[in-house]
Amino acid sequence: MDAIILQILNGLDKGSAYALIALGLTLIFGTLGVVNFAHGALFMLGAFCAVTLSRLLTLSHTVIDETKTDFLGNPLKVDMPYVNDIFGPEIGSTIIDWSVPLSILFAIPVMILIGVIMERGLIKHFYKRPHADQILVTFGLAIVLQEIVKYYFGANPIPTPAPDVFRGSFDFGAAVGMDPNVIIYPYWRLIYFAFATVIIGAVFAFLRFTTFGMVVRAGMADRETVGLLGINIDKRFTIMFGIAAAVAGVAGVMYTPINSPNYHMGMDFLVLSFVVVVVGGMGSLPGAVLAGFVLGILESLASMSAVIDLIPGINQVIIYMVAILILLTRPRGLMGRKGVMEE
Repeated sequence: MDAIILQILNGLDKGSAYALIALGLTLIFGTLGVVNFAHGALFMLGAFCAVTLSRLLTLSHTVIDETKTDFLGNPLKVDMPYVNDIFGPEIGSTIIDWSVPLSILFAIPVMILIGVIMERGLIKHFYKRPHADQILVTFGLAIVLQEIVKYYFGANPIPTPAPDVFRGSFDFGAAVGMDPNVIIYPYWRLIYFAFATVIIGAVFAFLRFTTFGMVVRAGMADRETVGLLGINIDKRFTIMFGIAAAVAGVAGVMYTPINSPNYHMGMDFLVLSFVVVVVGGMGSLPGAVLAGFVLGILESLASMSAVIDLIPGINQVIIYMVAILILLTRPRGLMGRKGVMEE
């Protein structure tokens, strides 16, 4: 039972990433009708926003520290971050330590800007083109972004740790009444799940309870009618593309302590996220979130040693097997709408 609970927690962790990326994919498809294969690259760019801010905060200059000496008694030269000069050593060190959460504030405007530039500069020209053309051009864009990141940041993963206070593990078993030290789970993974829940809830609340969101949902259902009412729906859809990019970006930011950023991390999540979208139902936001968590949990349960011993390699294909089964029985996915991507 403890192993199953641990794998469910792992599944919620993976499912959070799948759900956030799939949510952004579905927002773009539902509003613009574009199959965006560059969305995984936006997740990767968000992660490197965290890397960039961390490097900016640790920019330093050399000073002489009279309190430290070498073996000859001479004062040592040490690197002093500029942020320590501005805010003082204690606050400066705290800012550097909390660089990952602070990167959210940095990543949101950057990712919105990138999303708007992508939509206005490239993707708007493919709205009326076949989905195959959209896939090819956005996949090509993803490769270009990936190679740019590889050129500037290198090919190796870049460790980006969580704040010191969250680097430990939580005794989950003791918290739910089980024996102590049976289910130990990292704090940051629990925080990532909570963060994903907040972001998903915020997106749904924005679409449901704000005038902007209501107009967007109306445009998703009947774009022409909304346009005839004198509403510039194209402008609102462009903003939604930026919001979808920001969702993917902040998902990447918070994932950096779990998986060190590397230039191909977007591709690692992209295919699985599209499977999540298809299983949930093309154009269905609740379906994307539900499928993300369900498939994340199933993938984690299939990674248990007892399951792998019984069916070797099942953890590598379980998501695709479930996708095939669901699409055979429910061709539109779990919560797909009639008419979406149907001729």
